[in-house]
Amino acid sequence: MAAARSDRPGGPDEPGTLGELARSARQALVREIDAQGAWAADPVWREAFLAVPRHLFVPYYYVAGPGGYERLWGESHDPAVRERWVRGAYADTPLATRMRDGELLSSSSQPSLMATMLVALRVRAGDRVLEVGAGTGYNAALLAHRLGDGLVTSVDLDPEITESARAHLAAAGHRPAVVTGDGMRGVPERAPYDRIVATCELPTVPGAWLAQCRPGALVLTPLATGLLLLRVGDDGRAVGRFLHTPAYFVPLRGAGPPAGGQPGADGRDDEGEWGGLPRRVRENERFRFLAGLTRGLLGPREAYRLWERAERPGRERFGVTAGPDGARAWLDDPAGPDVWPLG
Repeated sequence: MAAARSDRPGGPDEPGTLGELARSARQALVREIDAQGAWAADPVWREAFLAVPRHLFVPYYYVAGPGGYERLWGESHDPAVRERWVRGAYADTPLATRMRDGELLSSSSQPSLMATMLVALRVRAGDRVLEVGAGTGYNAALLAHRLGDGLVTSVDLDPEITESARAHLAAAGHRPAVVTGDGMRGVPERAPYDRIVATCELPTVPGAWLAQCRPGALVLTPLATGLLLLRVGDDGRAVGRFLHTPAYFVPLRGAGPPAGGQPGADGRDDEGEWGGLPRRVRENERFRFLAGLTRGLLGPREAYRLWERAERPGRERFGVTAGPDGARAWLDDPAGPDVWPLG
C-alpha cells in the first residue's frame, strides 16, 4: 500500500503535496537569485539557500490587502491558504512576521538582499559571527549551515522573538546560540568575532561591537537606507564605505531614531518638511539616502546643496569611520571637508 501523503510541510524533506511544492519553490527562488548574480563572488551560499527551508522560519506572515493585513498561516484549515503561504514563503520579497497595532515589529528580509549581505561578509571557515537582530532565525540558519552552529551567535532584545527563532532553528536542525539582550551591546561572552552583521537599522556603529571584534574583522550594518561595510583595524577603530545596494530594515528597538529617519519616512510627503524642495528631488532615492545620513545635522536644503555640489553622489561615495569615541560619516575622503557625526 502506498504511504499516505501529507499536505502540510514539516521538515525540509517531508513528502507530500506542500512539501514537494516547498522544495520546487525553493529551487525556483535560488534560480531567481542566480539570475541576479547576487552570489557570483561566493557561490557556496547557493548551497545554503538550497538546503535551508525558509518556510520553517515563517509559520505565518502578513500580506497587505485592500482591507488591511491578511495573515497567511501554514496550519490553516483552508488548503488554498496553505498553498498561498508556502508559495509566498519562497517569493523574493520581505515578509512581515510580527505586527502590533499596525506597526511592523519584525520581518524576514528579502532573500536576494540576504544573499548580497552574506556574500559581502566574505566569511571563511572558522569565522565566529555575531548577528544582531534574530528575526525569524532564517539568516542565522544560513550562517550555521555554512560555518557550523558553534560559530554563530544571534541576539535580539525581544524574548518572544528569540524564543521563536530558537524553535524555528531547531525545526530546521540547527542550534546556534540565540541570546536575548540589547544588540547595541553585542554579546561579549561569545566574543571575539570575525564578522558582525546586523539585520536591523541602527543610528550609528556601536563601540561595543568594535571592542568585541578581532583585528581584520568585518562589520556589515544597515544605516540610512544603505549597507555599511567596515573593516576593524589593529587599533580597534573601523573604516569602510557603503555598498551601492539600497536596503530598508526595521529599526533596532531601543537604539533611538535610526540614521535613515527622514522627512516622509512615516508615509507622509509633506513639502514643508522637505524645505520646499521640488518633488523630483524629494523622490530621488539617492538624495533621500543623503538626507537620512545627515538627519538632524543638515536641513533638507543644506543637504541638497551638498548633494548638488558633489555631483549627486550615490551611496558608494559615502563612508564611516568608527571607534570608541563615536562614529563619523564622510563623503569621498575620511580626512576631507565633508565629515559629520553619526548618532
